[in-house]
Amino acid sequence: MRFLALIAAALLAAPAPAALSPAERRIAAVVDAEQERSIALLQRLVDVNSGTMNLAGVEAVGRMMRAELEPLGFAVTWRPMASTKRAGHLIAIHKGKPGAKRLLLIGHLDTVFEKDSPFQRFVRRGDQAEGPGAGDDKGGMVVMLGALRAMKAAGTLASANIEIVLTGDEEDAGDPIDVARADLVAAGKRADAALDFEGLVVEQGRDMGSIARRSSNSWALTATGRTGHSSLIFNLEHGDGAINELARIVTAFRTQLPEPNLTFNVGLIAGGATATLDPDGVRASATGKTNVIPATAVARGDFRTLSEEQTRRVKAKMQAIVAAHAPGTDARIAFDPGGYPAMAPTAGNRALLARLNGINRDLGLAEMPPLDPLRRGAGDISFVAADVDGLVGLGTASRGDHAPGETVDLASIPRQAKRAAILMSRLSAETR
Repeated sequence: MRFLALIAAALLAAPAPAALSPAERRIAAVVDAEQERSIALLQRLVDVNSGTMNLAGVEAVGRMMRAELEPLGFAVTWRPMASTKRAGHLIAIHKGKPGAKRLLLIGHLDTVFEKDSPFQRFVRRGDQAEGPGAGDDKGGMVVMLGALRAMKAAGTLASANIEIVLTGDEEDAGDPIDVARADLVAAGKRADAALDFEGLVVEQGRDMGSIARRSSNSWALTATGRTGHSSLIFNLEHGDGAINELARIVTAFRTQLPEPNLTFNVGLIAGGATATLDPDGVRASATGKTNVIPATAVARGDFRTLSEEQTRRVKAKMQAIVAAHAPGTDARIAFDPGGYPAMAPTAGNRALLARLNGINRDLGLAEMPPLDPLRRGAGDISFVAADVDGLVGLGTASRGDHAPGETVDLASIPRQAKRAAILMSRLSAETR
């Protein structure tokens, strides 16, 4: 009775715009009435450490999500990922009306905060709360659940065909990545729309719509030269040395690669008589003397693009630069397999944002302009972007993500849950 009274009070206190259907008005009322329930669930999720490499913790959060999804009518499966040295993924399927559009919902169970992090607990301060993963992405999962509960209460979930993929390694994907993302890719091929529940970006007080994410590609560069006494450098026999060759390449990257929506970085570099990278590519060691021409130089870096066509073009430019060797040197570049692909800002993605903005108008909310893709990093939805239209940023608004003090805006939970629930309800009412 108390729950029904809360819904009735919400309806009377803030009547929804007339453009909403009766079911959609009920969705809005249920979301508002359940705000404290959503916050309590967020606290429980945050207080269980699920750093990517805390495999038991990731599985524990998966069990918590299973307990929320099964009562809503989802068939839930845990997909172990021992072969990629990660915990696994939670996959949940709701079968609705035959022939209705199929929706893919994406989120992740893991956080960047491992068991040894000093940042471990949820602390609420009014409409703000700190906690590891409070925004990224436990806040997003809470929005997703709030939307689904409201749909069930309003009767719109019954006809919805929904597949949920909650990865357990979004923050540090397992290897090989084609195995780690096989289930997600397969789900994307089955779907008619993909909705990613990572964080909402707010700029100058305005909620932004995300229709694109850039890729993430890593590379390793090795330059070699003819060693000898330093007094012989640059002559015809000994040439420029490995470090100068590496410097030539990096300088050419800086001057020749820049183009819109591309960023590139050299993150690690070493050179000398010997130079090596560790197997993980995160540490370098070198030996050498000032009076010896360096024989080897190594570097690691990344680049990010807005489309797969741009990725191919940038790779070709980098390879051509590397191939134009300085005298007496050689060099080779290798691109890591399994980078994150790009999610290009397609017409289909723009159409989904237009649908969401129609819902914003019906809810009395401001229109969400498309976010500059330079403001978003790589993410899981990119693995399905070639197969299905999608939107990003249906999760909570937060700040300081990936650092101690990560803070979620609790007031964004109902705003986002209403948007998501109504969008899913309207899409689910359409035939494929």
